[in-house]
Amino acid sequence: MTRTVSRRGELAAFLRSRRERIAPADVGLPPGLRRRTPGLRREEVAQLAGVGVTWYTWLEQGRPINASVQVLDAIARTLRLDTAEREHLYRLADVPEVPQNDGCGRLEPEVHTILAGLDPLAAVVYNSRYDVLAWNSTYALLFPTLVGGDLPERNAVWQCFTCPECCNPVRNLQDERGLMVGMLRAAFGRHLGEPSWVDFVRRLSAASPTFARMWASHDVAKPGTRMKIFQRSGVGLVRMASTSLTLATPPETRVVVYTPMDDESRGRIEWLRAHPDVPAGDHTH
Repeated sequence: MTRTVSRRGELAAFLRSRRERIAPADVGLPPGLRRRTPGLRREEVAQLAGVGVTWYTWLEQGRPINASVQVLDAIARTLRLDTAEREHLYRLADVPEVPQNDGCGRLEPEVHTILAGLDPLAAVVYNSRYDVLAWNSTYALLFPTLVGGDLPERNAVWQCFTCPECCNPVRNLQDERGLMVGMLRAAFGRHLGEPSWVDFVRRLSAASPTFARMWASHDVAKPGTRMKIFQRSGVGLVRMASTSLTLATPPETRVVVYTPMDDESRGRIEWLRAHPDVPAGDHTH
C-alpha cells in the first residue's frame, strides 16, 4: 500500500512538471491572462488529450483511478513526452503494456561497431525475450538458420525448442533449455499482461510440448557465464563460454559473447571463418 501511494505521488508530481513546461503558444493556445502557474492548465491538457477535466484532475492529484493505455498515450502526446518519459509515465500509472514507437528498440550504431570488432569471437545482441537484434559474422556462420529466419521466429528460445534435434546447433540441450526457460520466465515477470509476451509464450507452448512442460514449472534463472556446446555441419563440436554484457539502451538488452574454451574449438572456428560457404546442413526436412 505504501509503495502504491508513493507511486501515485510520483505520478502526480511528474504530470505537473511536464504540464508546466509547455507554453500555451506551443500547442496553439492564446497566452491568456491571470495564469497563476507557468505552462498549461489542467483543463487545457484534458481538452487537448480528449479526456474529462475531472478525470485528469484526479489523475494529477494521484487519486486511485485506473488509466487505460489509450488515454495515457493521448496524455503523453499532449505533454510531448519523449520515449524515456513515456515509459516512466506508464510505469508510474501501473500499466503493464508500454506502447513502443518505431525507434524505441533500435540499437545505437556503436553497438554494431562493437559486434564487428569482436570478430573472430561470435557475438549477438538479445533482448530479454531472446529475440535476436544484431549479430556479427562469426555468429552468423555458427547459426545461419537462426539469423536467416523470419522476424517473428528469429529468436534463440524458439529455435532451441522447435528445431529438430538432428539439426539443432545446441548439443547440451537439456541444460541449455532449462536455463533459457528460467531466464525467460524471470523476464516475463516484468512484462505481465503485455500482448507480445503473452502471444510469444502461447505460440511457443503450442509449437513445443517440451517448452510448455518446462514453462509450467515456473523455474527462474539469471544470466551468467556458462559452457555451451554447439555443432556445425562440416566443422564438428565447438565448446564455448558465453558471457552476457548488459546494454544501457534499449532496455533489457545484452551482448552475449561466445569464447572458444579450448584450442580444438578455436581451430574449428578459424576453419569455419576461412570456409564461409560450407553448407549449414547435410539434409532437409
